[in-house]
Amino acid sequence: MAEKTTKTGAQSFIPDVDAMLAAHRRNLEALTAANRAAMEGVQIAARRQMEIMQETMTGLAAAMKEFPASQTPASHAARVKQAYESAVANAKELGDLIQKSNAEAVAKLNARFSEALGELQAMLEKK
Repeated sequence: MAEKTTKTGAQSFIPDVDAMLAAHRRNLEALTAANRAAMEGVQIAARRQMEIMQETMTGLAAAMKEFPASQTPASHAARVKQAYESAVANAKELGDLIQKSNAEAVAKLNARFSEALGELQAMLEKK
């Protein structure tokens, strides 16, 4: 009789293989979705960085053409201030883009993690 109890007790710990495989498939899908979101974010940030670089170079070329015409220290200081403010705004924009991308990727992983815990709990309650 003890043997029967041991066998039944051992069997209660055998997981549903199909459920585990399905859970792992969903884990991989969530990881793929998170990676896709992160990659899209990197691409968006890279494109925006290229646009910022092009805008900066255009502005620099225009400033160099106007340089001889504006020899006053006040005009130079105003340009430096404007360039600094633009650089800070651009850096903030890029940082926000990257933060948004990371948040989307982490949200996908967190959602799947919560779902997986629920699945695990359901499997354990069945046994």
